[in-house]
Amino acid sequence: MAPAKKGILERLDAGEVVIGDGGFVFALEKRGYVKAGPWTPEAAVEHPEAVRQLHREFLRSGSNVMQTFTFYASDDKLENRGNKLSFTGAQINEAACDLAREVANEGDALVAGGVCQTPSYLSCKSEAEVKAILKKQLDVFVRKDVDFLIAEYFEHVEEAVWAVEVLKETGKPVAACLCIGPDGDMHGVSPGECAVRLVKAGAQIVGVNCHFDPMTCVKAVKMMKEGVEKAGLKAHYMVQPLAYHTPDCSCQGFIDLPEFPFGLEPRILSRWDMHAYAREAYNTGIHFIGGCCGFEPYHIRAVAEELAPERGFLPEASEKHGNWGAGLEMHTKPWVRARARRDYWENLKPASGRPLCPSMSSPDGWGVTKGHSDLMQQSEATSKDQLKQLFDRSKSQ
Repeated sequence: MAPAKKGILERLDAGEVVIGDGGFVFALEKRGYVKAGPWTPEAAVEHPEAVRQLHREFLRSGSNVMQTFTFYASDDKLENRGNKLSFTGAQINEAACDLAREVANEGDALVAGGVCQTPSYLSCKSEAEVKAILKKQLDVFVRKDVDFLIAEYFEHVEEAVWAVEVLKETGKPVAACLCIGPDGDMHGVSPGECAVRLVKAGAQIVGVNCHFDPMTCVKAVKMMKEGVEKAGLKAHYMVQPLAYHTPDCSCQGFIDLPEFPFGLEPRILSRWDMHAYAREAYNTGIHFIGGCCGFEPYHIRAVAEELAPERGFLPEASEKHGNWGAGLEMHTKPWVRARARRDYWENLKPASGRPLCPSMSSPDGWGVTKGHSDLMQQSEATSKDQLKQLFDRSKSQ
């Protein structure tokens, strides 16, 4: 019988580096298994082989947390704006737990059950109503005995605190991530204050995911860490950013960019950018390091390779990847062989090949958030009249 795996808090308490996975929603949308717009995870039931394979690729690349593919799997999101599915939220959540556990058992990985922000909160539903929605997902995670829980992708610390309070009822370790940058949440609460509220609510791990590029997210988590320490509290820290450069983003993050979601590819970080990100995160005191939208397995492999000295081993996928381009020593062309060195790749300034494109964009900046009539959600499909109003407003911005 295999020895019991160390839990998430046991690993972090020991100073170990924990590497998360990448962005399932974007990765599976590109592969044809997720629909952009609703971004819901019914692929866990419809195409389990695709979800299983992506889990397996992240495990092979160095991830030791398999997060359930349950992003936006709350009942109110599954039925939002005309999204009609033939599966229940419970069926999707159960299938996602089974897939994550199956692959986690192939290595030294843990399973994290994840919940995220709800349309109910944006529509100004009560605390009790929002918590009831979250608890439906939680019941599945308890039944499937996930190793720990993550409340992630929350734009408002108020809703994140509610989520942590629900998750803490299970007695399992709880991590909480906001999708914020250094400017704080959508109501202007600073990263430091957000972290303090999450820790006081019961989160043992706090951090940031999505919406911003790696260095911006690391900066935000550093501010969280400073806030927690100033308050005399203790926590572990995590970061799971975008794999896109976002120097031009406003408080809302990359969803304000005109390229979102179908034109983001020119902004993608290279594997070498990921080395710099991993080192900066670790040096900041963040020991749970992963990725979100845009992160592919090769990005996670780069994180694992950079932190191999701290972890004591390389990921299995590094068998097919020479350190800092060393495999290029075998190339037929001499000028390519000359690139088999670290200083070449560390100092490269990649070109986009798009001579007429700007280096940065102007975010839309509509400035609406929870409480604004534009964010009231509905179960009915968006009507043609509603779309016309949006199109007209977009043209006038």
